[in-house]
Amino acid sequence: MRLVAGSALVVRASSTLWRDPPINATLMAAFLAACGILLIPGLWTPIAATLAALIETWQILTRTGDLWVLLLLGTIAGALAMLGPGLWSVDARLFGWKRVEAPPRKSSSSSR
Repeated sequence: MRLVAGSALVVRASSTLWRDPPINATLMAAFLAACGILLIPGLWTPIAATLAALIETWQILTRTGDLWVLLLLGTIAGALAMLGPGLWSVDARLFGWKRVEAPPRKSSSSSR
């Protein structure tokens, strides 16, 4: 998921940067490219994914036209921010991979 989202962010941002966009679009594309570059190897994944999700949400609110790609990338970035980088990532090698497990359910026996 990181590879797909990161690659899509880099490709979309680089296509924007090849044109001569205004300064605000240039900054947004540069931030998205940086987030994509960080997401591909899984470095600082929660920070990069949160920033990508926020930028994609901002673009959904301010752009017109076909917004489905923005929605899809924003949703994937939000999921990555919450799920984390995964086992095969730079974050897992640097900080250790933490598995989140739900606590066991308590049995509720009613004595009615």
